[in-house]
Amino acid sequence: MKHFYLFMILLSGFFTAQKLKVVDSENGKPISHARVILRDQIVYTNEDGFAPVSNEASDFEVSASGYQKKKVAVFNSQIRLAPAYKNVGEVKIASVDIRKLFGDVSKNYHKRYYNEPSLYDVVYKEKRLDNDKLYFLVIAETKLWSKSNHYNYKEGIRKNYDEILQMQLNNVKYLKNIKADTIFTTGSKEFSHEYMGNYFFNFELNRTLGHIRNIGSKYSGKMVFEEGDEQLITFKINSSVGIELKGELKYNTTDKVITYFEVHYIQTGYPPVRRKTAEGVEYDYQLGDASLIFDFYKKDGSYLPAMTRFEGDKYSAFYLGKKHERKFSREIIYNTFEKSDKEGLTQKVDFSKNIWENVPVKEQKEDAVLLSAEEQAFVNEK
Repeated sequence: MKHFYLFMILLSGFFTAQKLKVVDSENGKPISHARVILRDQIVYTNEDGFAPVSNEASDFEVSASGYQKKKVAVFNSQIRLAPAYKNVGEVKIASVDIRKLFGDVSKNYHKRYYNEPSLYDVVYKEKRLDNDKLYFLVIAETKLWSKSNHYNYKEGIRKNYDEILQMQLNNVKYLKNIKADTIFTTGSKEFSHEYMGNYFFNFELNRTLGHIRNIGSKYSGKMVFEEGDEQLITFKINSSVGIELKGELKYNTTDKVITYFEVHYIQTGYPPVRRKTAEGVEYDYQLGDASLIFDFYKKDGSYLPAMTRFEGDKYSAFYLGKKHERKFSREIIYNTFEKSDKEGLTQKVDFSKNIWENVPVKEQKEDAVLLSAEEQAFVNEK
């Protein structure tokens, strides 16, 4: 479905089965999506707070949104992160002009983030749920090549997607689909430049700026925590097109770079629309809420992507007398990075097709990825 500024619509790393758990130092609860920067790669905790890290790992850094980062000299099976602030009384709030900040980062994006051809080993995870029941899961090791690490609008509109991003599918570790997704699939399967754009932070930054700059929009930003040269900033945007955005970001005041960005699009107030399945059956469709997260780290003086995540919740279809409420997520973790050339990959995915169709699954699961309890139960389900 084509849309304007509305969203219709990857997790553990690899190597040994050993793991560490990241928890909140105040209540002991697991912290999902915490980043672990090791000497030679990056991994993240799963939904249960576990990350695949060898017990021989040392001198690594653990961080998570809303928490103070921690340097770890020697492996410990449990890492406790302290909240950025314990209660509202500790928060020293300062107003931030997010329109100015976002505009400056966008204008100087190619100078402040690495913008040369790059090659990444990544882990890609995508899953979908219908009425809170998981029905689709794919986890794959891939290579991603990017020509400049930012979205090129000119090439995107011309559908020259290979000039922006290329994927080489190396190994599908898990691929399970227990039902067709036709309820949420429109008749058109045309690949959109917006779908490609969601891989890149500059695309989302400009989209957020578009909502701020719309006549009649209202916005605010607040700096709620500061540690060294890093600020934690929250923001709200009431767009004149009827969408509410809420989010937070980490901003490096020395390098003038957004190192972490999280935005939530509140869209459930939109009226239902009439759609058709790929088979031509009409049904009512209700927009849900969408979230996008972009995480960066600094390596050899340059800022590189560490993770992108795109999530949706409460996307509803009223189909043949039954309500189907959909959740979905797509996560990419950039485990390793190396400089590349402008030619890209020799073997690459055709983005205009469903990349998971007719893909052989290699049974190398014993030490490949760290599933959450929910994912493991789904894989084991007969």
